[in-house]
Amino acid sequence: MKIHECMLMLLLGLIIWILGTIYYAYAGHRVLETTAARYWVSFAISPIISAAFCILILRWRHIAPSNWAVAMLLLAIPGMVGEAVVLSNLGTFMPRIQEASGGRYGAFLFATYAVVLGIAEFATLRSAR
Repeated sequence: MKIHECMLMLLLGLIIWILGTIYYAYAGHRVLETTAARYWVSFAISPIISAAFCILILRWRHIAPSNWAVAMLLLAIPGMVGEAVVLSNLGTFMPRIQEASGGRYGAFLFATYAVVLGIAEFATLRSAR
């Protein structure tokens, strides 16, 4: 991948993180502080939607599958760093979410990053065959 493509992936990752954080700051309590069934449905769907969105970005940019792991990691890094700050100051950045829901929010994040990065790694390894 060229340097400008890497920088674009980082920028897009930052934008996605900002928009996602704003969404969860205002609506996260509806997802995290609800019935168990609604939480688990959201928990299952969120990583799938995020992965599909990221794959669309990679295809839009014509990123070769051999570079998907690198590209997806570049998309994820801004959010991973940003969420570390948010989770350590949840009451400040997300006042509508109860502190006790921080673990649920963190679980959402870990699941989403694991699915997205796992798919990218699978695509990269498959392309090496």
